Amino acid sequence: MKLLRSLLVAVSVLGFAAPGNSHGVEVVLTGGVALRSWENLRGPSAHDNWWANFVRASTIYIDSSLAKNPKARIVWIVYRPAYITRGKENQIDYISRIRETASKRKGVQLVFVDNADEAYAAINKAPRKKDPISFFVYFGHSNPHAFMLDYSNDIMAASKQWIHERDLAKRIKRSAFAPNAECWSYGCYTGMSMSRYWKEAFGVPMWGNTDSTRYQPVGRGLLPEGAGKWVQ
Repeated sequence: MKLLRSLLVAVSVLGFAAPGNSHGVEVVLTGGVALRSWENLRGPSAHDNWWANFVRASTIYIDSSLAKNPKARIVWIVYRPAYITRGKENQIDYISRIRETASKRKGVQLVFVDNADEAYAAINKAPRKKDPISFFVYFGHSNPHAFMLDYSNDIMAASKQWIHERDLAKRIKRSAFAPNAECWSYGCYTGMSMSRYWKEAFGVPMWGNTDSTRYQPVGRGLLPEGAGKWVQ
């Protein structure tokens, strides 16, 4: 029943105005995956058995948006270093796979970033002419205060690159977002604090979950579910 409620919330708000909007730019920010060599040491608390959890979640949203509006303009920002190192670990070129995935979707502009500074810049550059960001979604690791672009990849169970709630107003232009923009975080715990800072920084709310975010549904073609409440 909890899963059903979470999915209904996602459908009711992710089925919403932004994907069908012919104006504005949609931004999908995809964080990095952990290394299995680190995560295998953590036992039951291990993350990221599947390298593509965040990538697949991103394309589930992108495909849904394009199905509703084939002319949608989507900027897909991906944190590259984690997929390079995970690819070396698995001896698979995941960067080429991500490029190929993006190239199959008309209207999607793929932007790889190598650090948080580049991620901030990519978000600021996403608006086109007079069209601001009408929709924003993050898929990746997080804690109550930050999107952790890198997590358990360079250092076990730790992050070296992040977008922190206290840096939002300083690093991202308020004017980048439309006044009625829809914003979502599918990272863990961002509803506990970061959502509040987001609204203060940009004047638009960001839905976040008060507990962990579970990516198991992604393998079935569904968006992640939140273990807690979705709040703004």
